[in-house]
Amino acid sequence: MTDLLSRAPGRITFRLGVPPVSGVLRPRLMWVSGVLAVATLLVFCLGMTIGDIPYSFMDVVRALLGTADPGTQLIVQELRLPRAVAGLLVGFAFGVSGALFQTMTLNPLASPDMIGITQGAGAAVVAGIVLGWDGGLSTQALGLIGALTAALLVYLLAWKRGTTGYRIVLVGIGIAWICTSATDYLMARGERFQAQAALGWLVGNLNGRGWDQVGPLAAAMAVLVPMALVLGRLMRTLQLGDDVARGLGTRVQPVRLAVLLAGVGLVAFGTAAAGPVAFVALAAPQIAQRLARTAWPPPVASGLTGALAVLVSDLIARKLISGTELPVGIVTGVLGAPVLLWLLVRANRAGSGG
Repeated sequence: MTDLLSRAPGRITFRLGVPPVSGVLRPRLMWVSGVLAVATLLVFCLGMTIGDIPYSFMDVVRALLGTADPGTQLIVQELRLPRAVAGLLVGFAFGVSGALFQTMTLNPLASPDMIGITQGAGAAVVAGIVLGWDGGLSTQALGLIGALTAALLVYLLAWKRGTTGYRIVLVGIGIAWICTSATDYLMARGERFQAQAALGWLVGNLNGRGWDQVGPLAAAMAVLVPMALVLGRLMRTLQLGDDVARGLGTRVQPVRLAVLLAGVGLVAFGTAAAGPVAFVALAAPQIAQRLARTAWPPPVASGLTGALAVLVSDLIARKLISGTELPVGIVTGVLGAPVLLWLLVRANRAGSGG
């Protein structure tokens, strides 16, 4: 594969060193997606074997199928299943969202973690906890409002007779730092118990997740994931440049706005459900792209990679220290940071790292 990034006047673009998906590569993409789906399902069930009452893998399967004893079914279906479903949906939402942002901006370093979306959610939640601005809203509602507000600011500030991926990334980085600074200030100003409550959400956490958090996310994904798949086809022409895309009949700005809304919606609802789980939206699309050998991150494979990453990280977080359940965001941060460093090194070697 040739260099991922190349510098052109006024924008950062992919250097398409991998041939586009063709009839030869579609079987590989389907095969990779199938393997990821099976691996995700296995880890999904394996995670529900862990708890105060340990169960075998087959006990969990029987409980999910409704053939286990009533006590096992109650514990698995009512207590452990919501957490597993939350991890699955959050990872899938982040993976698809990251694929949309990276394809739209033509930048493999672009993700909701980098352009202020998750930081906006975090600032809103911390403000609600420390300043009492929640108005009776839940943490999930505050996170959703904060993410959508940050996305609106990025889009408006990046607008100049339209938007480009380059401007969205630059403005998003600025918004991210503003939100991070506001969060740090509020954390320092708040009482100790307030800071602890905020920190438990800011690192990304699946502990105690129930159907109340899963329901809104599942409903949002039922709308936004099909929308993302349709937009994925339209975004391919944007990789050729705005002028060429217009010449091919693509309405560039409406497509870019729709992609932004779909990506923001997915990460906003995912963040509202489990907090800003670090690096999943950045790393999952890049891993999926290399597994499938496509010229852009494939949305479904990216979503499955994100789901697998969150479930595996949650499994590690619960088994790493006996008797202690670490927040899943700590593990994804440790595992995702090397991926970010690797991408930055490749960008520098390509001459586009500054």
